[in-house]
Amino acid sequence: MNKRRLGLLTGTHAVNDLYQGLVPALLPFMVLERGYSYTAVAGLMLAATGLSSVVQPLFGLYADRHPRSWLVPTGFMVAALGVVLAGLSHSYLLTWIAMVLCGLGIAAYHPPATVAARAAGGASQKAMSVFSVGGTIGASFAPVLAATVVSGGSLSRSYLLGVPALAMGVVWMAANAGSGAACAATAAAARKAGAEVLKPHNDWRAFSLLVATIIGWSIPYVTVLSMLSLRITRDLHGTAFQGAAALTSFTAAGAVGTLLGGWLGDRIGRMGTIRAGYLLALPSLAGLVLAPDAGWALACTALLGMCMFLPFAAQVTLAQDYLPRNPATASGITLGLALSVGGLVSPLFGMLSDAHGLGVTLMTVLCVLCVATVLALRLRNRSMQAMPAEVEGAAA
Repeated sequence: MNKRRLGLLTGTHAVNDLYQGLVPALLPFMVLERGYSYTAVAGLMLAATGLSSVVQPLFGLYADRHPRSWLVPTGFMVAALGVVLAGLSHSYLLTWIAMVLCGLGIAAYHPPATVAARAAGGASQKAMSVFSVGGTIGASFAPVLAATVVSGGSLSRSYLLGVPALAMGVVWMAANAGSGAACAATAAAARKAGAEVLKPHNDWRAFSLLVATIIGWSIPYVTVLSMLSLRITRDLHGTAFQGAAALTSFTAAGAVGTLLGGWLGDRIGRMGTIRAGYLLALPSLAGLVLAPDAGWALACTALLGMCMFLPFAAQVTLAQDYLPRNPATASGITLGLALSVGGLVSPLFGMLSDAHGLGVTLMTVLCVLCVATVLALRLRNRSMQAMPAEVEGAAA
């Protein structure tokens, strides 16, 4: 494990996902200052997140065919530029275009950065979990940063939101200074040595099963995240504080579960971790569905957040091993397109809630999670054979 490289990439992930979190954090201030309607806000959110999820696999294809280390800093710098321009633009059209720019930057960052983090972490699942939690930490600071910089009708100060990206860009350049010639030499050596090694084939059938499993995970996750507070305050007659505490505990438990999943993956194997996560998430979600009061729901929420994220890091590395010839594409599809399905179908569950109540909706997503669990139990591990020493040294 290259801890120094992994730490640098984790820092870039925190900065990149900070800007991903700033998109929804800035929208309320735009409504107050510019008078945007809910439809206009939804359009901005779609521009930033929907397009990003769709094009992320395309950036993965590009990163597989033309590996470029500059995609990592370019990604979070472009995302920062989009956020800054969205805050400074007075025209809705320009704001929408700026949100698209932000989404493209976020999409460009994730595939190459995830592959680089896997390389820096070696065979460790814990390394991938640390890299993943870096993004969670960055996103968690977004509301605080937005409120600090632009509160009180001060969207004109949005240029200050670009400071974290500029600082991380300087750190990235300093960390990689003087490595251009060395990288070119090692890349040439890797190509020469790799020409003598037959790459394992892509297992698209197994990868498709994994994508279906992740989609089955995404739908319950997004639905619970969207309706958890309403479930506690309206159905279980909890306080507004308890509703907010549930959301916080769900997110925080997810970060803990990601780290715990990486630790377990190194000890019991990633397949055991994936299966344990899904199997333990079922009774946790059932407990939330059947909770008699807000206190019980809070306890089940924390357990659910931890269990749902136990498989996260293991699923990323498994996807890359299913597609060893296209690891960036695998990352783009699993982290982008598959995870976004939950958001795309969320309006349908909103309509179901309006018609039949939140209890019926949560029972429905529990059934979806059951299907995902069955699919997860059918997944099989795939370990890549170790490369010859000269190839491994060149790739390092």
